[in-house]
Amino acid sequence: MSKKIEKIVEGIAKPIVELSNLEYVDCEYLLEGKERQLIIYIDSENGVTLDDCEKISLKVEAVLDELDPIEESYCLCVSSPGLDRPLKTERDFNKNIGNEVDIHLYRSIDKVKDFKGILTGFGEGKVKIKTKGKEISFDIKDVAAIKLHIDF
Repeated sequence: MSKKIEKIVEGIAKPIVELSNLEYVDCEYLLEGKERQLIIYIDSENGVTLDDCEKISLKVEAVLDELDPIEESYCLCVSSPGLDRPLKTERDFNKNIGNEVDIHLYRSIDKVKDFKGILTGFGEGKVKIKTKGKEISFDIKDVAAIKLHIDF
């Protein structure tokens, strides 16, 4: 049911976000403890401000209240995606060509599921990284998650 709600909310929120000259990244409908959370992630070239989140929240909330597509009570949150979020959109990949990424696969290749390397390409259903002097290509359907590599 949460995937269905996420699709409905995407259809509502994406045009609102794009009309505000921001990028709609994703939404999640989660159970946090005993409370439902509807989280909409937005981004822009210059980052996202608290004012951006508030404006989008008010606009989306008005439409959700009018259409009432979610039967149960929930808390609406609008947020920037954060540094540790998975890369999902073509824009995410293009923006991060040349950056170091971590790739986690659904199934291992030669007993390895996790790879780290420089993102060198994305397209035609494949993602490419350069690691240890060689380029490796993965089918995007085999990739569970790709995130920017962050050293702590």
